[in-house]
Amino acid sequence: MPGTEPIEIAHDGARLRGVLVRSMGDGPAGEGPFPTVLVLHSGVGLYDFYRDKAVELAALGYLAVAPNLFDASVDLTRPDSYGAAYMGLMENPAQLRARLAAWLAVVAARAEVDAARIAAIGYCFGGHCALELARSGADLRAFVSYHGTLKTSAPATPGTVRGHVAAYCGAEDPYAPMDDVIALRQELEAAGAAYSLQVFGGVAHSFTDPHADRHDHPGIRYDPLAAKLSWTGTLALLEEVLA
Repeated sequence: MPGTEPIEIAHDGARLRGVLVRSMGDGPAGEGPFPTVLVLHSGVGLYDFYRDKAVELAALGYLAVAPNLFDASVDLTRPDSYGAAYMGLMENPAQLRARLAAWLAVVAARAEVDAARIAAIGYCFGGHCALELARSGADLRAFVSYHGTLKTSAPATPGTVRGHVAAYCGAEDPYAPMDDVIALRQELEAAGAAYSLQVFGGVAHSFTDPHADRHDHPGIRYDPLAAKLSWTGTLALLEEVLA
């Protein structure tokens, strides 16, 4: 069974409380270092869906860390609270990249983490964050975006992307329209990056989240097949690059 423990860092005046999950049963024995996966949350904050993904990865033998990119004071029950935190980071891309780098530095420095075998996966805002890590030159093996927003103020340049980029997108996602998907492909091509892009026809935003429909927003909809295919593809990628 996986074991969960809190992990906290300070950055730019914010207290950021995430979770670290390690396998306690069928995973690799000993103290590590272990291949590690960062699980990056959406704009509504670090809630159970992302912790559950970390637990699932830990059960497969990875060390999983779900960082919190929002200050501990953010109230995840209030849209105005987490919305302000989300917009604050989206409107300050330099601060967002610095916060991601701060989390990565803390995680990579832990004794049980194999710093040469780290990947990041992210959902919605977290998918955007995974792509920003790739664009910033972070030394990770893979960057996976599920229905992430794709635009950036600082595109990847030749030689900066150091791991495989995988983006799973919905053809009916109003937050990442097809023009943005095409632009991402062109950006990654120009940067000489290793990448894979998959577009699911008839699929909207937040397609991985079984609870997406509760928001009752146009363009947001769970799709079980797209969720399954994207997760299966991710596990195959992690098995390949974190071996």
